[in-house]
Amino acid sequence: MLKITGERGTGKDSISLILEGRLAGLWVEELNSYWCKLTESQQKNAGIDLSGVTFIDATGKALLGRLWRQGARLWATGCLTRCIVEEITGERGGAAEIDRDERRCS
Repeated sequence: MLKITGERGTGKDSISLILEGRLAGLWVEELNSYWCKLTESQQKNAGIDLSGVTFIDATGKALLGRLWRQGARLWATGCLTRCIVEEITGERGGAAEIDRDERRCS
């Protein structure tokens, strides 16, 4: 099971997605659907908090990689999630920001 909570940031277009549970199986598509419903400006200013995630499968990791390339900032605190975020971003420390050139929902 995966719980996704959206919290508005200080700017009207910023949002944080707080994930809790397992990012695996059918729940990966649930996150993708939630992401695609965000406006482009919200996607540009979105952060994904993975501190409550207990497991990420290969499909979940692939989705996080795509969301990161589309502009999402990823935060992680646990050993598993921090390692996955570092693999995706190539940066140590569990959080990263990137160039925002690739923006597509499919």
